[in-house]
Amino acid sequence: LEDAALVETELVPTDRGSEKRCRTAFSRLIFENEIQPEIGQELALEIPMPVGLFTAVSVVPPCGMADERELIGYCDNPETFLLADRARAQIIWFSAGWVEYTFASNLPPTADVTAVEFVAELCSETTGHNNEWPSDISVWINGIEIGTWLSPGDFGGTRGKLNPGWWPEDHTQFGVVKSWITDDTGSKVDGVPVSDTRLSDLGIGYQSQIVVRIGNKPDAAHVGGINLFGRHFGNYPHDLILRIRYKLRAPIRIAAGS
Repeated sequence: LEDAALVETELVPTDRGSEKRCRTAFSRLIFENEIQPEIGQELALEIPMPVGLFTAVSVVPPCGMADERELIGYCDNPETFLLADRARAQIIWFSAGWVEYTFASNLPPTADVTAVEFVAELCSETTGHNNEWPSDISVWINGIEIGTWLSPGDFGGTRGKLNPGWWPEDHTQFGVVKSWITDDTGSKVDGVPVSDTRLSDLGIGYQSQIVVRIGNKPDAAHVGGINLFGRHFGNYPHDLILRIRYKLRAPIRIAAGS
């Protein structure tokens, strides 16, 4: 601290020799931290979302929710999805319908969005589990359909790595991680083109909410339901993720004082 000039010391004689007295050199310090990524550099904002924090819902039984300790509400009762306790859910399931999540983008004012990506661990849903139970699972962003992935089944038979001990062996155990991404070239699932929806269609920018809906279309070829897994269920320790890729057209300056 002396070498950094933050503390001043002096030796003072006493009747027993001398003592070293210390005092702070400043009564107030102000720090300024300037963050300036390169203009045009590709950056990413990652926003996690617990599976229970949906902001709108329309589901068909069989359906339900659970956290690490217990079931939430009553199984096969869609009104359970309106409980405040849904916020602690780590797995949700329904045989048809959809859930919708609202993300605050919190982008810098000088950001130009280049892509938006939605990532989830998920699978189909039926009573118990059935590894051959197809479901056409679609994603919409800000009301615009991004694309559909055909889930091959409601996976079980091998226990999910993260599932709590009380979760029954004959229930759904895990999902697979899928990525829906939209940029200026169109929309893809795991890199495979699924629609012509482009980033410019979605209206994403500074101070704009991003609403993501995931579900089965009523007229889908396979209305096989959905399981969504949180960080404490399934095989992958993460929540739902919205990832926004962007570039800066001007520098950002952030200052903090104490």
